[in-house]
Amino acid sequence: MSRYSAYAGSWILLLLSIPLALRWPGWWWGVAGGGMLVVLGTWDLLQTRTTLRRNYPILAHFRYGLEAVGPEMRQYFIESDTAEAPFSRQQRALVYRRAKNVMDVVPFGTLQDAYAVDYEWINHSLAPSWIASHDFRVTVGAGRAQAYQASVFNISAMSFGSLSANAVRALNEGARRGGFYHDTGEGSISPYHLEHGGDLVWEIGSGYFGCRDAQGGFDPERFAVQAARPQVRMIEVKLSQGAKPGHGGVLPAAKVSAEIAATRGVPMGVDCVSPASHSAFSTPRGLLEFVARLRELSGGKPVGFKLAIGHPWEWFGIAKAMREAASQGLDLLPDFIVVDGAEGGTGAAPAEFIDHIGVPMHEALLLVHNTLVGLDLRDRVRVAAAGKITSAFDIARTLALGADWCNAARGYMFALGCIQSLSCHTDRCPTGIATQNPNRWKHLDPADKAARVHNFHDNTLRALRDLLCAAGLEHPSELGPEHILRRVSPVEIRSLAALYRYLRPGELLHGIPEHAVFHDFWAEARSDAFRPPARVDALRRSKN
Repeated sequence: MSRYSAYAGSWILLLLSIPLALRWPGWWWGVAGGGMLVVLGTWDLLQTRTTLRRNYPILAHFRYGLEAVGPEMRQYFIESDTAEAPFSRQQRALVYRRAKNVMDVVPFGTLQDAYAVDYEWINHSLAPSWIASHDFRVTVGAGRAQAYQASVFNISAMSFGSLSANAVRALNEGARRGGFYHDTGEGSISPYHLEHGGDLVWEIGSGYFGCRDAQGGFDPERFAVQAARPQVRMIEVKLSQGAKPGHGGVLPAAKVSAEIAATRGVPMGVDCVSPASHSAFSTPRGLLEFVARLRELSGGKPVGFKLAIGHPWEWFGIAKAMREAASQGLDLLPDFIVVDGAEGGTGAAPAEFIDHIGVPMHEALLLVHNTLVGLDLRDRVRVAAAGKITSAFDIARTLALGADWCNAARGYMFALGCIQSLSCHTDRCPTGIATQNPNRWKHLDPADKAARVHNFHDNTLRALRDLLCAAGLEHPSELGPEHILRRVSPVEIRSLAALYRYLRPGELLHGIPEHAVFHDFWAEARSDAFRPPARVDALRRSKN
């Protein structure tokens, strides 16, 4: 209860000052000061717009006051560029402005150094276009019984358990208002996902939460019941997560409440563990058969999978299995693939996993896109991407690289009011977002935060529309790597089309291109196993 210490202290000051002031008039300053603090603290508790003030009455104002001193303090507290707070101050400030519907203009020109290496921009046209609507959609599962029209910007996977009940409520209501989807995360579909009716993508991880049997394996009957919900628009099999690929997941026992245990179908009071690998399949072909089985059990809803790229031969094995199934006329292709970049976030992971495992989103997305193009499958499989996407330019650049739509997690958390306190794993989140402590999360007002989630999505897509108009384009699908420019040295500029090698349609069907990763690993990748190529395996064995 130390977070209420300043508020309690103000009452003590007031109550002690009144009798002292009656005896010694000089003590009326104590009555005035204590009274003002009591009024301020009471107002903090009663207002609903700022969860931090509700959880830390009076104390929160010290933080806000130091922010107001000037850029130096503001940078230190909420806009720092330290390793501990990986989002830049410009990124977070942009999200806050859009979520709160604050005027989205900047004086005195660009905030970026236009001559810095890696500075990027989108080229404009002398014949700008005009686009009436910013509600950009992508058809997923075309030809399926229940195809879905997805927004180009959606809420990425964050589970109930990692997030609080009110945070989930706010995200789903915001998604409902804006007509975009809310990925459940692998923690299954909670009652809070269902209250407001927002579109859901049900993510199924290796723990099979919400569709598991007593031994922790996949239960088709339980899956079919959940998948039949009208709110569930697509199903996503999680193979790996960008922030901690190959690690699995753990929800600490302290956060496994009775509700979470019931939602996930796990015992209460022990760590809730997602294994590092699936038990329902063990080969690339097995993955595709599992995807097809889920599609049948769900009544024809789009089914895909999410992965962070690691060993390229494993992704190539999946791609080869897809090509073989297509050539045999088998309906085993995923309807979509979500590429999760290594820069993706998490509530908690070992430092080495966060910093040094997994392929960053740009290179991972390019590999997946190139492979599908080279196999003549790109028009049959949609591709999404996630990894530190917060702005319209981030979306435009990601679509230009090869994605059909984008997902974001931390951007929407900032819209909820996250201050990046880095306490997600402690159950002591000061803003009530990443905690199961009702004394904290009940102070997060779902109605107010839902409006901010909706605003963030809406204003970001309006900005995307303006970028497209400036570039003379009609739809995000027209973006290509030739539209994005990058300074690669003080005197050199390259488009993404010039920087990256893009395969031609069907190129992998007619030989192995002179492209390092394909040249090295494509021929030996296998559709019946995730094993490494023979020469890689031999080298590994020789070292042992």
